[in-house]
Amino acid sequence: MPQPPKQPPKPYAPAPGEIASEARRAGFDLTKPQAEQLSRYLTLLLKWSRVMNLVGRATWPEVFRDLTADSLHLARFLAGLSLPDRPLTLDLGAGAGLPGIPLRVLWEAGDYLLVELREKRAVFLRQVVGELQQTGGLPGVRVFHGRAEAVAPELERLRLRPRADLIVSRAFMPWPKLLPLAAQLLVPTTSQDAGQGCGRLVVLSNEPPPSAAELAKCGGETGVETGGGMDAGMDAGMDAGMDAGMDAATGAGFVLEASQAYPASGKTRYFWSLIPAMA
Repeated sequence: MPQPPKQPPKPYAPAPGEIASEARRAGFDLTKPQAEQLSRYLTLLLKWSRVMNLVGRATWPEVFRDLTADSLHLARFLAGLSLPDRPLTLDLGAGAGLPGIPLRVLWEAGDYLLVELREKRAVFLRQVVGELQQTGGLPGVRVFHGRAEAVAPELERLRLRPRADLIVSRAFMPWPKLLPLAAQLLVPTTSQDAGQGCGRLVVLSNEPPPSAAELAKCGGETGVETGGGMDAGMDAGMDAGMDAGMDAATGAGFVLEASQAYPASGKTRYFWSLIPAMA
């Protein structure tokens, strides 16, 4: 007797308790609502990834340790920056919602716009945001499907401020090409006291922040001693919505404000915060 075709296994839904245990191993204590939100997000991520290849064939513990834990460290890093009480944040190239969705589960300050050019990923992001907001999560989070340099009209439509207090970037484009775009989107520096009254670009990287010489090539400078350089091989294949011919040295003066190294999947990763230099 012919047997019905086998159905692919359903993606495993991690329980909130399992999420909380993984977070504790990474050095974070989650509240019950936070663990529930992350559990729901990872369940949706793995489900959609079966047809969209958002995170490959990774299991949820692998996704948590290699990707989601970055967001927990990022929430702690942002808490140490001099941001406004209600910052406007742009997450460029939001993709599968990493780091943005888990970040917002822990860090709820202000308004947060997930910017994604690819239609299917924007649909996924809207689905996740909608479901998590129904249960009281992700306050102030919206999704913009479009090019990063076209975000200004969307900010006006949403009645948000025309310039961002914070830009978050993870593998969006090589950092020298990102600086001119960030300079156009961030609140400019208006005080000689660096870090006061200005926007910030926070980059998630596998390499230490750029050196003084590297920033100088792009019109920037360093405000702290850190050393190192950015991986020139950062994924430039992701559609960044940026003209390839943009001059990386024009209007791209930035100061390195702060950096932090943290452990991730047996490796060391980095956050670096860049602020616009005084004109």
